[in-house]
Amino acid sequence: MEDNFEHQVYDKNTIEFVTVANEFCLLLESSAKISKLDFIDRSQKLLPLLYLKASLLPKVENEFEGEIEKFVGEGDWEYIRTAIIEKMGANDEYLEVFDDGMRDSDEPIVASISENFADIYQDLKDFLTSYRIASVEIMNDALWDLNNNFHHWGQATVNSLRAIHYLLAHPEKLEDDLNDQGPSSTDRLDMSQSIFSQRQQQWGDKED
Repeated sequence: MEDNFEHQVYDKNTIEFVTVANEFCLLLESSAKISKLDFIDRSQKLLPLLYLKASLLPKVENEFEGEIEKFVGEGDWEYIRTAIIEKMGANDEYLEVFDDGMRDSDEPIVASISENFADIYQDLKDFLTSYRIASVEIMNDALWDLNNNFHHWGQATVNSLRAIHYLLAHPEKLEDDLNDQGPSSTDRLDMSQSIFSQRQQQWGDKED
């Protein structure tokens, strides 16, 4: 193993990706606290940057046999999906043109921003949590795993950007719910056993 600070996990492109990925995860985790328009606007800025920084990540080989530890569970995925669908409302769904199922279907394929964001979040947060452990071997394998899964979450990133771009280019399509809607059902979910509660001390409370 190379000297720690010469390793690819400390490469400039890796550090920059970590910064953008963390900002995107924080946006999703705090979506209930901002307006719909602000959420869409921030997403439009972060999604292309996230994709660009991911495309520049260095390639590494895994150090350990077997799968790397995962931290984001089904409940966490559902929490994010629910928060985003409540924020987006009827604007959450869009027609998907890059779906293999379209070749065998006479009906349009409907996708959702909330599911895309939850999928992206799961891969990013697993990576970030492993990265914060600060073991070079674990960080290395987290980077390797993230790169391997880029074909999935990277596609979700560009698909979501297309839907977000359409909404901003056609503001008349937006619902009349651009203001905060008050406490959402996600605020009432018991998340005491979630990754948010379990890792709060490590991550730090960055929300207002």
